[in-house]
Parts: sequence; structure tokens; C-alpha cells
Amino acid sequence: MKTLTAATLLATAGIFVLTGCASTGNITPQYVPPNTYQSYDCQALNQEYIRVNRYVDAARKEQSSLSTSGVGVGVSAGRWGISPNISFGVGKSNDTKGRDAKLSRLYGERDAIIQSARIQRCSFANGIKIYGE
Repeated sequence: MKTLTAATLLATAGIFVLTGCASTGNITPQYVPPNTYQSYDCQALNQEYIRVNRYVDAARKEQSSLSTSGVGVGVSAGRWGISPNISFGVGKSNDTKGRDAKLSRLYGERDAIIQSARIQRCSFANGIKIYGE
């Protein structure tokens, strides 16, 4: 029983650590005018809000892909003599500008949907905050 509790605590701590590493930082939404969605009724706005949230979740989970930077072949001299050396330049790309731009646009769309829903007094928008609130 104690090992089960310890394993549960370790798993929970691991989830919190991984969640902390997966933060997207402070991304400012692009401005999208709320009148873009003025022809939508409350049901359509709710569906659009759900759709945009799915895209936001998918974009947050995107990871940088592996990038190869080449293969190196050489000779190295060390303590035990001369030996051949082969190195592979594979690493993780830290370029997240594309993902951040996508998230910024999606955050702007989501805020515009909520603003339009508030104008139309849609019930699903109650309690949902937008950027800057």
C-alpha cells in the first residue's frame, strides 16, 4: 500500500513538472474585430469557440521537430592514442516563432468570438475572460 502511495505521489509530481515545462509563455493575441462574427447566432458562436479552442490545444501541444545539422567524421587524439571519431548533429529546434504566431492569431479569434457573444448576450460567454481582463 505504501509503494502505491509513493508511486502516485511521484507520478503527480512528474505531471506538475512536465506541465511547468510545457508552458507557452506570454503570447499576446492578434487583434481580430468582433464584428467578424456579428452574423453568427449564439449557437454558432459557441460551436466556433469550441472549434478554436481545439486548435489552441493542438497548437500548444506542437513540439519542435528534430533537425539534422550534419555528420562529422574525423580523427581524435586522446589519452589512449589516435582513434576515428564520428558525430551526428541531431538536435531539437528551438524555433517556435511559427507556433507562437499561430497561437497569437487563435487567441485573437477566441477573444473576438467572446466579445461578439457578449454583445449578443449569449449565456456561454458568462465568466469567460479575454486577454487583459
